[in-house]
Amino acid sequence: MRPTPADPDAWNAYLAEGNATQARKRVAADVILRDVAGHILLVKPTYKPGWDLPGGMAEANESPDDAARRELREEIGLDVTLHRLLIVDWVAPHGPWDDQISFIFDGGTLGDAVATGLRPHDHELSALRFAPPEEAGEILRDGLGRRYKAALKVLEDGVPRYLQNGVKIA
Repeated sequence: MRPTPADPDAWNAYLAEGNATQARKRVAADVILRDVAGHILLVKPTYKPGWDLPGGMAEANESPDDAARRELREEIGLDVTLHRLLIVDWVAPHGPWDDQISFIFDGGTLGDAVATGLRPHDHELSALRFAPPEEAGEILRDGLGRRYKAALKVLEDGVPRYLQNGVKIA
């Protein structure tokens, strides 16, 4: 017989068992930050090839927006207020990785003093740079590049997008 909420201990044990068998998703949270010229901040990770948007993977029980802010503090020493959600993208399993949910947030525009003073703050980044929006779209790798280009459209029209593997779902 299935426990009910009338027996809180049994009910919580029953729910915990279900929770333990449900799928887990990896969560990535990136941020689009611009300088006053409208150029996009890109970061160069040391642990994978190519350039990336600032941000990273959420830790256990951490919300995507908290993960994005934490990663910005850790990697470039920047405390930022996130303005809005731009993109939610479900990324299919690939290579050794399970599927994940990727978010992109709008971090707004940085003043000149802040933008020119940014430097990598930990071993995970070797460099950072601001690139014109079109150039950034060419630099970013496939899936992230598609997410990024969709995020630019959201910045124009204000309508957040849900994607699957970087492609808008009708």
